[in-house]
Formats: sequence, structure tokens, C-alpha cells
Amino acid sequence: MFRELVAYLDSVKQRDPAARSRWEVLLYPGVWALGAHRLAHFLYRGELYLLARVVNHIARMFTAIDIHPGARIGKHLFIDHGFTVIGETAEIGDDVTIYQCVTLGGTNPANGVPGKRHPTLDDGVIVGSGAQILGPIYVGKRARIGANAVVTREVPEGATMVGIPGKPVPVAAENYAADFMPYGTPCADRCDPAMQQIEALRAELQALEERLDASRRGADDPQPRKRIGR
Repeated sequence: MFRELVAYLDSVKQRDPAARSRWEVLLYPGVWALGAHRLAHFLYRGELYLLARVVNHIARMFTAIDIHPGARIGKHLFIDHGFTVIGETAEIGDDVTIYQCVTLGGTNPANGVPGKRHPTLDDGVIVGSGAQILGPIYVGKRARIGANAVVTREVPEGATMVGIPGKPVPVAAENYAADFMPYGTPCADRCDPAMQQIEALRAELQALEERLDASRRGADDPQPRKRIGR
């Protein structure tokens, strides 16, 4: 158990440039919230639902992180700062990173698997600040959800989603190759979906202008055309 705790603290330290020691990481609210959730989830699986909720509410008061006791969480989850909500049927894989003000929220269960209302995050997913992932959707391995994105549809493995609603954007090859991309949010202008649409419209307008100029030059051509027939 001690080795598992050390491995967890080291995994957080590797992902947080502000952490200087394991002792400092041990003070993080996300670490305490996850520890309390382990206990609450154990009680929940034992059908001690009220006691599990009591542990959940106490942890929420001290950490500002609300993890439902029924949520299933893998190894080395790092919740950086607080104000995060994780719903009852959410499932989180290993080495997932979640920044502040994130919601793994639910929708009408009739829209997906019966009884499943919250998303599933596979291994290595990074969720940026303020992102909202809603409904019983699947987020593939090493996917990145940008800050303030609202995601309501399936996310392919390795995709980077930004915007409202969340849409995939291209990311530089070196970022794909990196083991960890802090904050999960690309900052280049070319990753802005609105700018991409404007650029596509600009390119289409330029192509139409070129075709129009070509047709005008053909109409003004002074050379006589060959007549068909006699």
C-alpha cells in the first residue's frame, strides 16, 4: 500500500510543474478527495449508501471536489485544484488528469446505455479547465479536452477537442508524440474552430473570385471564335 501511494504521488509530481516534493503533493485537495472516494466507493459497493454519502459530503466540504461514491476510478487520477464534479455512473481509467471546474455530467439515460448517464474516460485522458463532458459517451485513450469545451459526442483515441460544441482540431506532431501535454489545451490560433471556419470561407471566396476573373477574361477575348458548320 505504501508503494502504491508513493507511485501515485510520483505520478502527480511528474504532471504538475509546481510540485517540488511528495509531501507537497500529499497536501493537494485532489489527493484527499480521491482518498476519501476510495473509502466511499468501498462503502457504496457494500450497499452502505448513506454512510458512503456522508463520506462524500465531508470530502466535498474540505476539498471542493464532488465525486459520487458510485463512480469507478482507475489508478493515478490527478485532479488539479477543486470545483470538480464527477457523476455516479462515470468511469475513469488510469493516469487521467482533470483540471479545475470540470464536470463529468449526466443526461437522460434513454439517450445511451440503460442506467449509464455519465461519460467514460479511457487511460491517459486530459481534461482542461472548465470543460464539460456530458452524457454516456466514450472518450478515447490519450484524448485531450480543451479548456471550456463542451463535449456531448464520442471522442476518438488521441483526438484534441475544443469549442462549444467540442470539435476535433489538428495538433502539431510533436504534441502527439509527447507523453503529457499540460492543461490539454492547444494555444495556437489555427486550433480555434471559429478561425478554421473563417479561413475555409476565405479560401472558398478567393477560389470563386479567381473563377469569375477567368470567365470575364474569356468574355472580353477579342479573337474571333471559329464557327461550326460551313
